[in-house]
Amino acid sequence: MAFYDSIKLEKGMYNQGLTKALESIDPSEAYEGTELSGLDAYERQLKRFNIKVKGQNSDVLDSFFKTTDSAVLFPEFVKRSVLQGMESCTVLQSIVATVTNVESNDYRTIKATTDATAGNAVNEASDLPKTIIQTKPNLVALKKRGRIIASSYEALRHKRLDLFAVMLRRIGADIARAQLGDAVAVLQNGDETANAAEKVSAVSTSGIAYADLVELWGSFTNCEPNVILANTKVMQALLGIKELQDVQTLNSFKGAETTLTVLGARLCRVNSIANDVLLALNKDDALEMVMLMDGLVVDSDKMIDKDLSRSSVTSTVGFAKISQDSVKQMECTLE
Repeated sequence: MAFYDSIKLEKGMYNQGLTKALESIDPSEAYEGTELSGLDAYERQLKRFNIKVKGQNSDVLDSFFKTTDSAVLFPEFVKRSVLQGMESCTVLQSIVATVTNVESNDYRTIKATTDATAGNAVNEASDLPKTIIQTKPNLVALKKRGRIIASSYEALRHKRLDLFAVMLRRIGADIARAQLGDAVAVLQNGDETANAAEKVSAVSTSGIAYADLVELWGSFTNCEPNVILANTKVMQALLGIKELQDVQTLNSFKGAETTLTVLGARLCRVNSIANDVLLALNKDDALEMVMLMDGLVVDSDKMIDKDLSRSSVTSTVGFAKISQDSVKQMECTLE
């Protein structure tokens, strides 16, 4: 019998995270070079109980509840499926420079202020310019997003896990889109007094023009914009600009959240942005994502006890601006 076959599974493992708890008992490094190489500790437990969670021949939900031990694995399946849906929101990932995990809501981020003389040459008798890094006075506003899974065990017990995972991924995608809206609000309005995105005046007065994109790009002096965000209406207007309609541009059109590259910046669709607004940023130093715990919390006790009527999945996340001059916005006139 392999060691992973003898591990006693308990609800309390979720206090530190099931996968983390399992890895501390049954580290994956011990399986290098074996047929189980490439599986993490949770996936080895699925193999132990012969639970197939993917593919056309996936098992039914009831397969998790054949024993009290295997039932402990079910909330982690829910969590991983929801996380897959959250990760499908690629726009959110593309605008976050760094992720900070915290254990409480009381978190303050940092900011940097550099002397106006930075970049000027200095002689031997002069001091170098300073970059002052200090803690911001305000707390990062963390918001809880999530869903109640309102169903019964009896309604789901004979449904394939692959089908149930589709529903869970949809929940995750909805949560991530709500968080994307929170992130864009911070980029536009700031996270403290007087740090809203600088407004750049449009050149054209009769619809969005290529000159507006050039003006927005040129307004960045200390970095290069590498992401531009706009809603569907503005995106449609941009795709009508003749300068963007060459063969290379049309071939790169993907249609979903991301379409093409404009002046070196990835153009992404975000419908929470107001009409007539282009939001440009340098994703490498614009936004910090602050995540409570490990990003997603599932109601593990209820799920293990087959109480799916009010079990929840929640994600508590906030956003903070890192660099003020890394984000700019332009209000354009749509015809």
